[in-house]
Amino acid sequence: MRKIVYSGSLALVLTLTLAGAARAGGHAHVTTPTLTAFASLPAATFVPGSEPSGSLVTGNTNGFPVPFADQPVQGFSGIANNGDGSFDVLSDNGYGNQANSADFLLRVQRLAPAKAGGTVDVVGGLNLTDPAGHVPWRLTRDDRALTGADFDVESIVKADDGTYWIGDEFGPYLLHFDRAGRLLAAPVPLDKVTAPETAARTGATATLGGSKGFEGLAESPDGRYLYALLEGSVAGDTAGDLRLNEFDTRSGRYTGKTYVYRLGAAGLAIGDAIAIDGNRFLIIERDGGQGATAVVKRLYIADKRDRDHDGLLDKTLLVDLMNIANPRRLGGFGTTFTFPFQTIEDVVILDDKTVAVLNDNNFPFSSGRTAGVADNNEWITIALPASLHPDKRIFPAQGR
Repeated sequence: MRKIVYSGSLALVLTLTLAGAARAGGHAHVTTPTLTAFASLPAATFVPGSEPSGSLVTGNTNGFPVPFADQPVQGFSGIANNGDGSFDVLSDNGYGNQANSADFLLRVQRLAPAKAGGTVDVVGGLNLTDPAGHVPWRLTRDDRALTGADFDVESIVKADDGTYWIGDEFGPYLLHFDRAGRLLAAPVPLDKVTAPETAARTGATATLGGSKGFEGLAESPDGRYLYALLEGSVAGDTAGDLRLNEFDTRSGRYTGKTYVYRLGAAGLAIGDAIAIDGNRFLIIERDGGQGATAVVKRLYIADKRDRDHDGLLDKTLLVDLMNIANPRRLGGFGTTFTFPFQTIEDVVILDDKTVAVLNDNNFPFSSGRTAGVADNNEWITIALPASLHPDKRIFPAQGR
């Protein structure tokens, strides 16, 4: 039994079953997707010495009084592998909507497994800010620290130069930050696609549903292109068809190339999208259920080569997250492991045959694991029966 111990006054422990889980669970042959590691970050995890948060939260908070004395480390909506055994995880916009998240500071958290000693520390993180004034409209805070009322950050790519590209849902926008979390340029909008939050500010007509912007953001293996996947259908498109938009990082513009990912049903949503190689992506598809009502929680491979010529990304089921083999009963669960969370928003490829998946716990609201109890942020690694044959360039250089 290994422990992931959080540093400083957090004094929190992640219990991790199986050595080396942050780097995957080895290459033992399996015939079905199999759980190789389980970890759980307690729901009540906060950034020590930070600012109060949650003063605008209402509704059922599953027993947690609000406001909170500090900023919660919660709601992971994106993950980036640093290549040195650490991972940067993107906290969500706050408490579920623009109106109640003005005192939630947008932040990238860093988790760092130790190379020896069996521990993982939260070694810090960085707040997202706009000190140079690239955002042309009025922000929530005069100090230009970005909050969940300014942007709904849902997806992240870490470039080779250490800068971050982040996908937002309120625009939807692409945001480019330096390695210290400072915005480098004005938010990049998507032509003819406008979320309600931007429509309310500008007077434009909304063409997208609320919270249906860039839920997935993938980087091409050569680093030149980003592929930004909307969570919702654009007005006029077939319900359940989601646009995957190609963006050229050299020119700072969209190329005009758009691919279509079709959901299994119009009421479903995506949780993340990352690249496997130059043509294939891993995409989380989910319903809105949790606990007993969770049914569709899946990982698909989507291929832009469209071999059947139907105008859609080709889809192949990779993992049913509600039916994962667990022969070792990791985490104290039975021989079939389920991931019954409302929002599952993080996937990362650890090696040719292993992926890691994290939920977004929507702290303090979601209770998919135990009814009436706020969900933890869980980390699982899954061994695959066959290699993904990923492009080796998707794995970051050591120590990036």
